[in-house]
Amino acid sequence: MSENIDITTRNGYGTTLSAVINFPPEFDASKQYPAIVVSHPGGGVKEQTAGLYAGKLAEFGFVTVAYDASFQGASTGEPRQLENPHIRTEDVSAVVDYLTGLDYVDNERIGGMGICAGAGYTANAAINDPRIKAVGTVSLVNIGQMFRNGWTNDVADADAFPLLKMGSDARTTDAAGQDNPFPLAPMKEEDAPNEELRQAWEYYHTPRCEHPNAPGFMTARSLSQIITYDAFHKSEAFLTQPLLVIAGSEAGSKWMSDALYERAASADRAFHVVEGANHMELYDGEKEVAEAVSKLGPFFTDKL
Repeated sequence: MSENIDITTRNGYGTTLSAVINFPPEFDASKQYPAIVVSHPGGGVKEQTAGLYAGKLAEFGFVTVAYDASFQGASTGEPRQLENPHIRTEDVSAVVDYLTGLDYVDNERIGGMGICAGAGYTANAAINDPRIKAVGTVSLVNIGQMFRNGWTNDVADADAFPLLKMGSDARTTDAAGQDNPFPLAPMKEEDAPNEELRQAWEYYHTPRCEHPNAPGFMTARSLSQIITYDAFHKSEAFLTQPLLVIAGSEAGSKWMSDALYERAASADRAFHVVEGANHMELYDGEKEVAEAVSKLGPFFTDKL
């Protein structure tokens, strides 16, 4: 059972998040349940992989919420398709705010999980917000690291300066009324440098999982926030919650999951590798998602 809901954020940006709340089997509003916030990848929407995971985790007895980020999907905010990582991190806590106001949610048993950049934002939110009691990540991307260092970590920080300049230049042209889109995944199949990223194109731009609210790009001005952003900032001190990291053995992005696992202060952490899977197959591959959920469900049941 699920319902469409709106969540008014209190983070100072005045946005309203469009979300879906999922209820566990035989839900009884007179009882209290643990809850999980599920955050979508950069460029994604709640109707895609985030909603898939949220629905499956509800079957384990959780109230779950998948939502569209501020400025994206069916959520409000201008400019459209802004991918400001600080706001996206705040969105996670905005959903926690909402959950704490529900009588049937146990405020001491709220967890967070995300996929791709949504996993990085979830980790960052947990660093900032100890109301999040457990953290799960799938195909994690620290969006700042990815744009600075490349998909496979082969670019030096300083060499990302042209992207930083592109973002700041876009702010000037935006102010003059010109839109500046920047792809978050290949916009055309021929633009993909490898099979893994070809699947990213396929996921967002073919019937595999395309959605009209997920155009596959962000505003170029977003780069001016992304390039210097670290989703794991101060994780060595403050990411103390139980942590489960899940990544495919063949994912070009796996090094970012490794980085969080190594940096987190959590004394209770585990890393599950899905053998043979790449980054995208953990979004919607039937076998790969089933394996990830088979780890996430018991993890959150135990830690919440």
